[in-house]
Amino acid sequence: MRVLSLRALLVAGLVVPFVAGAAFAQSDVIKQRKALMSAMGDQTKAGAAILKGEQPYDPAKAAAIFKAYTDAASFSTLFPDGSDKGDTKAAPAIWSDRAGFDAQMAKFNSAVQAGLPQIGTEAGFKTAFTAVAATCRTCHSTYQAR
Repeated sequence: MRVLSLRALLVAGLVVPFVAGAAFAQSDVIKQRKALMSAMGDQTKAGAAILKGEQPYDPAKAAAIFKAYTDAASFSTLFPDGSDKGDTKAAPAIWSDRAGFDAQMAKFNSAVQAGLPQIGTEAGFKTAFTAVAATCRTCHSTYQAR
C-alpha cells in the first residue's frame, strides 16, 4: 500500500509540472502571436496611410512594412493544438480547418515574397501592399473570431 502511494506521489510530481508547463507554454504562444499580429497591424496601418495618400511614400517605411510581413512567415506555427483556449481572437476554424488556414498563410507569404521586388517605387509598393492586404482580409474574415 505504501509503495502505491509513493508511486502515485512520484507520478503526480511529474505530471503537475508538465501540465503547468503546458499551460504556461500555451499562454506564451498566445502572447507571441498577439505581439506579432500587433506589429503587423501597426505596419499595415502605416501602409494603408501611404496607399490612401495620407502619408508620403518612403522607401525605408515600405521596407519596414514588408520586413514585418516577412517576419511573420512562420505565424501559422503559433497556433499549436490546445492554444485555442485563453485570451485569443483566433477562431475555432484555425484548428477545425487547419489545411485551409495553412493554405491561407501560404498565400500571404507568397504575396509578400512576390511584392518584395516591387516596393522600391511608390507604384510598386501600392501594388504589392494591396495584394498582401487582400490576403489579410480573407484570412481575418474566416480565421479571426469577432
